[in-house]
Amino acid sequence: MSLELKNIEKKVGLETFIYPTNLKLEKNTINVLLGSTLAGKTTLMQIMAGLDKPTAGEIWFNDQNVTGVKVQKRNVSMVYQQFINYPNYTVYENIASPLKITGVDANEIKERVGKVAELLKLSPMLDKKPNELSGGQQQRTALARALIKDSDLILLDEPLANLDFKLREELREELPKLFENRECIVVYATTEPSDALMIGGNTATILEGKIIQYGKTLDVYNNPENLTSAEVFSDPPMNIAKVNKSGDSCSLLEANTTWKTNKKIKDGNYTIGIRPHNVTVEKTSTNSVEIKGKVMISELSGSESLIHFKYGQSNWVSLSSGSHKINIGEEMKLYMNVDECLFFDQNNRLVSNG
Repeated sequence: MSLELKNIEKKVGLETFIYPTNLKLEKNTINVLLGSTLAGKTTLMQIMAGLDKPTAGEIWFNDQNVTGVKVQKRNVSMVYQQFINYPNYTVYENIASPLKITGVDANEIKERVGKVAELLKLSPMLDKKPNELSGGQQQRTALARALIKDSDLILLDEPLANLDFKLREELREELPKLFENRECIVVYATTEPSDALMIGGNTATILEGKIIQYGKTLDVYNNPENLTSAEVFSDPPMNIAKVNKSGDSCSLLEANTTWKTNKKIKDGNYTIGIRPHNVTVEKTSTNSVEIKGKVMISELSGSESLIHFKYGQSNWVSLSSGSHKINIGEEMKLYMNVDECLFFDQNNRLVSNG
């Protein structure tokens, strides 16, 4: 089983929503579409489902060209960020509806509804109507209805966005387990890099209708092919700076910071990217170098301290564990773990991390 997009393109008038795209998703995989709002994730999923037709290109499923085949003739489930339920059905009836349509035995329906309801903490609500539920409970109902159906393709368009933090964390961890023994392809769209890292599987980074990179999630995170993919896969935003490498020394071009490096790359100018959690209030590595920045914004969550600061002529972000005393407008010391810097060449392609 596989789903393959061959030179898929989507235009509306003169506006291009999806640029020519090639992507192959294999059976028994979870595939994350990671990108900002309006990056093209939903459009791409609607094309995969048959809810929308591409302007050009073909969609192949199980070695058959299904371009133009309506969603009703495909074995597909889709859950949107905005929950959709049958208002006159109970929660039980909502969840069971895909099975009733296909004539599944009532006892089997009861068993399968019970299992998915327990997983999504809906068991006490099975006799209620959707209008008696909170927004998060309604979203869980919609998610349960998609999970209970043995679909070949399951499309989840930011399905956890309306859930409370604790349940969101639990479900991100549980979702991969749900699909371990199911013969299906799962596509999960999100704006959150943390979702992709928690879910695992494969990730495609997307920006402005273009797939930038696709591969194993940790490979895409640790070895982005280019600066654009690295920036898509960083929240808070990645810190970017120009550096010069000369021998075993690296220097930031717009700030008075130099460090020793064992990076086996040619001497010359590069762009570095460093994620905020590698710029911290306290030293976290023997290769952390001291930098100084003027604090612009401070956000304390209790477990983390997020600092926006001016470094040289650029705005940088620091993310540290714990709560720290930070004074707006003052210059403070921070520590950059230079071992975690990603180096990009003049074409913004990743240079080997060797």
